[in-house]
Amino acid sequence: MLADVVAPGIAISFDDPPSRPRPSLPALDVAVVTETYPPDVNGVAVTAARAVDGLRARGHRLQLVRPRRAGDATGPDDLLVPGLPLPGQQGVQMGLPAMRTLLRQWTLQRPDLVHLVTEGPLGWSALRAAERLGLPVVSDFRTNFHAYSGHYRIGWLRRPIGAYLRQFHNRTRCTMVPTRAMQQELEGLGVRRLEVVARGVDTQRHAPAHRSEALRRSWGAGAETRVLLCVARLAPEKNITLAYEAFRRCADEGHDVRLVLVGNGPSRRQLEARCPGVVFAGLRRGAELSAHYASADLFVFPSLTETWGNVVPEAMASGLPVLAYDCAAAGELVWRGVHGRLAAPHDEAAFLRHASALVADPAALRSMGASARDAARHLDWERVIDRLEAVLQEAAHSVAIDQAAWRSQTA
Repeated sequence: MLADVVAPGIAISFDDPPSRPRPSLPALDVAVVTETYPPDVNGVAVTAARAVDGLRARGHRLQLVRPRRAGDATGPDDLLVPGLPLPGQQGVQMGLPAMRTLLRQWTLQRPDLVHLVTEGPLGWSALRAAERLGLPVVSDFRTNFHAYSGHYRIGWLRRPIGAYLRQFHNRTRCTMVPTRAMQQELEGLGVRRLEVVARGVDTQRHAPAHRSEALRRSWGAGAETRVLLCVARLAPEKNITLAYEAFRRCADEGHDVRLVLVGNGPSRRQLEARCPGVVFAGLRRGAELSAHYASADLFVFPSLTETWGNVVPEAMASGLPVLAYDCAAAGELVWRGVHGRLAAPHDEAAFLRHASALVADPAALRSMGASARDAARHLDWERVIDRLEAVLQEAAHSVAIDQAAWRSQTA
């Protein structure tokens, strides 16, 4: 047995085959409520879509409840509701309350359970509708809204937001979190009934084979250039300026380096003005995104507000070592000196020292990148769907168990 975990918080055996026979489970009717979904480009949308596709492939019937967007391609079971764009958040919507619509729909076509992906106004109205109809509810914790407040000069809202999230999630039968560290953090905030459900990565879509020398040349990178890559929403909470400081430090030390930022967001203009010499690649999807990952040499991710951070396993699957803070996906997946380097949260000096050390040792970069790719192979989505399916089955059948217990007590 090589190991029982990919990292200390992710319970996946290295010896398990990527695909194995699964026990036959009854199909469920699940209403999935989310305020973000592709074509939105963010981690919540991407992982929600992957979960929906995975459950549908196993025969479960899913109704997707989400805000309506212009030009949407909708499925036959989608229920679209009104939404509003969030100010200053390009491409991100807030679903408006839809309790009456949901009561009517779920009375006519009653689901086995309701899965709340997001905690916005749409999610809150869905929670209330499900409670009124006696439907079991599970939820996800996917975004550190309480942590974001400090980056938007509304730090005074941190406690009220935390109280709202605690009340929201404690009204569900369980809340799914991606890591044990997040489980412990939320337990400290008073959130109960937490279940760890990890995230997967597509190791075909993200792979070293997508490396493009032509793309590297377009960045001004030669054979000896070390390309630092950061894939993130360009927003205050992502701490992008630290990636730039790491790039400048390496350049000042005489290394041939480039920094490529993939993504858009409200901070782009400010970053372009403050960060000369950076390649702003904009929003990239599909094959283009895969090529950007694979064509770099080091993934630099200075965010401290992630609940997971899909970009970390995507970078690892692409054969990149990772420089990040010891939290979220990086803290769970990256072994120091094996898949990259980690700095203690908020220790910017250590982050910069690690950047210098990594860039100065191209042989170590290549070795760590190969190890990162090997580790990512075990983040198989089928295993993640196994775990998600088990949580949903337990929640769906908990109502029958509760009712049986009540009848036995009153008989």
